[in-house]
This record gives sequence, structure tokens and C-alpha cells, in this order.
Amino acid sequence: MNRDLPPPELSIVIPVYNEEAGLFALFARLYPALDKLGASYEIVFVNDGSRDNSVAVLAGQFRKRPDVTRVVLFNGNYGQHMAILAGFEAARGQIMVTLDADLQNPPEEIGKLVAKIRAGHDYVGSIRRKRQDAAWRTYASKAMNRLRERITNIKITDQGNMLRAYSRNVVDLMNQCAEVNTFVPALAYRFARNPAEIVVEHEERAAGESKYSLYSLIRLNFDLVTGFSLIPLQFYSMLGMLMSLASAGLVGILLVRRLFLGAEAEGVFTLFAISFFFMGVILFGIGLLGEYVGRIYQQVRARPRYVVQTILEQKSREHFTLN
Repeated sequence: MNRDLPPPELSIVIPVYNEEAGLFALFARLYPALDKLGASYEIVFVNDGSRDNSVAVLAGQFRKRPDVTRVVLFNGNYGQHMAILAGFEAARGQIMVTLDADLQNPPEEIGKLVAKIRAGHDYVGSIRRKRQDAAWRTYASKAMNRLRERITNIKITDQGNMLRAYSRNVVDLMNQCAEVNTFVPALAYRFARNPAEIVVEHEERAAGESKYSLYSLIRLNFDLVTGFSLIPLQFYSMLGMLMSLASAGLVGILLVRRLFLGAEAEGVFTLFAISFFFMGVILFGIGLLGEYVGRIYQQVRARPRYVVQTILEQKSREHFTLN
């Protein structure tokens, strides 16, 4: 990490994955927006194993603005949240802001979050005023948000929006965690003492396409729920107990009917239906348990969460280097 230059007040952390087509548009708006804030800043781009020409574009921008630009290069693809955590470890600012590289989060909105942090909040989330996503993404995200909030008690209105601000103390606490799978905004919310949310604008992607499919959204919410709550396991334990009692009652009723009314062939299909229902619940429970066991398995292997290949940064006011 660069220790020679004085730390800036503001660090912008931007994960990048196959964003070559939209990076120049991002540069054209991001740097002027930050210059207008009148605060010292740095921009930390984290390349998450892009397969296009994003690395060359980022390196070119670093050469143009080495005084405020740093580029962290992964040796592979580790996921958006690992990229953010790597950016947090490299960043030196007192206020951290995360931003998408696709310009769905307008850089001009950063000042609102910075002002909120300066007002005394240590975590500031954002709510998109009018989402520009496809309808199915909007409805699926809202439904999962409601379910997630009930299970984890983490009150994040718009969990899919990347534009968020964090104080230095919250980031330092997150940097101490060694979780292999995590959801950064939820982790920050756990550590925050005075969280807040504000409404921001939302735009269509400048270029490219979303990296999150429906499956990815489902996987993200599974990771979030199993990483921050035991309620699903507790609920399933209660459900298993209730189903055991119901099954015992059903067996008793069928036994009494057989003794007093004789065998009933008409009830075979009903028993099949009940059996299939129980089998489905059992399989779901095994899958849920597997989610928790899988998290434990990944954690106990103690493998690095990500591997940084190199960091492009200025070592002093006169020199810059590759770390």
C-alpha cells in the first residue's frame, strides 16, 4: 500500500469486470464530478479478471491521472464483493464510496453521500428514485428485499444499488473480517452505529449488459441470508417438528379408520400426495442445510479470498510504479 503520499479525504472504489465499452464515458463524468467537490480524493479501480480490454483502458487512465488514480488487478475473477473488499484494503481515504462502472449510478450523486457522512453518519445507503432495469429484475429484487429483511433484520431498502458510502471506522472493521462469502452493504450495516439512506438518481447502462442473471440474484440472496441469520435453520427445525406431529396424527387417524371401517383404496392417491409433499420439504431442508455446510467448508479451507496480481499506483509526487 502507498504510504508516501498523504491520505485523501475521499476514496472511490469501483469494481470492473468486462466494462471496456463504458469506461471512457465513466472517466469523462467521474473525474469532473469529483473535482467539483473540492475535497482531496483517489479513485481505486479493481479489475476483477476482465476478459476484454478493460485492463489496458484502466492502465491508460492511470498514466493520464496517476495523482488520483490507482488500479488493483486480480489474477482471476473473484466476484464483485471481493473486488470491493480488495478496494477497501487498498484505499486510504476517510470516506469510502462504492460505485458501479456502468454509469447506472451517476457520479454526480456522490456529493450527496459524502455530505451525509460528514453530517455524522457512518454508513449511507442509496435508494434508486426510478429504476432503469428490466421489469422482472425490479420485481424480483423488491420481493427478495422484503424476504431478506424479515429474515436477517438488516434494513436495506435497495440492496441492488452499488452507490453507497462508508466511514473509515466501518471499513476498518470490515477489513478485519475473513469471510469467504459476504454481502458488503449488509456487513457494513451490522457494524454501523448511525446508518442512513438517501434517494439518488438511476440511469440506464452506458454500455454492455448486466452481469447479474436471475440465478445470480437468487444465489446472492442465499449467501446473504445464510451469512447473516440462523432463522432459516430455526424455522425448518420448527417446521420439521410440526410436520412430525401432523404425520403422527395422520397415521393415528388412518389406523382407526382401518380398524373400524376397513381398508380404503380411494385414499392411496391422497397418501401419495402427502408423501410427495413431505419428500419435497425434506429435500428443501437438505439443500438449506447444505448452504450452511458449504459456507463452513469454504471457510475452513482458509484459502485466500482473492489474489492481487499487481497495483498501479503513484509512490510519490514524482514517481509511480507497479507493486
